[in-house]
Amino acid sequence: MDLHADLSQRALLDTNTLAWMPSPMAGVERRMLDRRGGEVARATSIVRYAPGSRFERHVHGGGEEILVLEGTFSDEQGHYPVGTYLRNPVGSSHAPFSEQGCTILVKLQQMHPADQELLVIDTHRSSWVPGLVDGLEVMPLHAFGSEHVALVRWAPGTRFQPHAHPGGEEILVLDGVFQDELGSYPTGSWLRNPPGSVHRPWSEAGCTIWVKTGHLPASLGPDGSQA
Repeated sequence: MDLHADLSQRALLDTNTLAWMPSPMAGVERRMLDRRGGEVARATSIVRYAPGSRFERHVHGGGEEILVLEGTFSDEQGHYPVGTYLRNPVGSSHAPFSEQGCTILVKLQQMHPADQELLVIDTHRSSWVPGLVDGLEVMPLHAFGSEHVALVRWAPGTRFQPHAHPGGEEILVLDGVFQDELGSYPTGSWLRNPPGSVHRPWSEAGCTIWVKTGHLPASLGPDGSQA
């Protein structure tokens, strides 16, 4: 399956309106945002676990990145409430489940093999640092090579200067309304700006976003891996 798989193209979705699609495990559904491959794929998805649902043990051949959006996500290593950011590196494995039910952002098969840092961050307990302009606060989550992941909080009326994304940018709006010259993006919006894109973002109402930059290759290999 190819879904928004051309990383040279801008992508924009309202994740709240997407249909839930079944996964191979009962009680686990997903909203697909981008995908290249079959059941094992380079993929970005919103995944919903019904209460008591479980996923079979599996290996992360290309790594797994998670942000818990609702409820509590769990595996044999612990329980991860809403706001937890997780990174399971290439070669790791687990058997995830959710007793109460949860919704998570998941990115699969998108990590560099040398990026072997296992991360569990409770963003509700982590510190914000001042951003580059007044009204902007940043919570750094991870960095490897050109890739940077963070939460960014915009006070109402905050504006940022025009800037380029040589390695692309990906955003999930967690609350409020994020904006740029191409539109307004309310809570639940997912957008991907390709390598070389330029914009000038702002937020009139204020917002919080999960943002990832510098991670989009110019092309992918025939198996969906980064070229």
